[in-house]
Amino acid sequence: MQDFAKQFYKSKAWKKCRESYAASVGGLCERCLARGFYTPGEIVHHKIYINSNNISEPSITLNFDNLELLCRKCHGDEHKQSVKRFSVDELGRVKAE
Repeated sequence: MQDFAKQFYKSKAWKKCRESYAASVGGLCERCLARGFYTPGEIVHHKIYINSNNISEPSITLNFDNLELLCRKCHGDEHKQSVKRFSVDELGRVKAE
């Protein structure tokens, strides 16, 4: 998280907006759902990325039209980040996939 955004993401306004948005779309990842998969959404993503120039604009930061509920994998794909997956073998050992 960028330093300029830390205060915003800790704000009551964002927390309330994030919770309301996730509930409004049923709590499922919107991209997975569009492909027919039912995956819990975990991250409310800004379609227009937040930056130091627009962080104070509620039309960008708190506008439902600019939000999308994503699972960790879809959010990682959006930001070109890998999401580490793990599995457990028959002996109970955790291994990275």
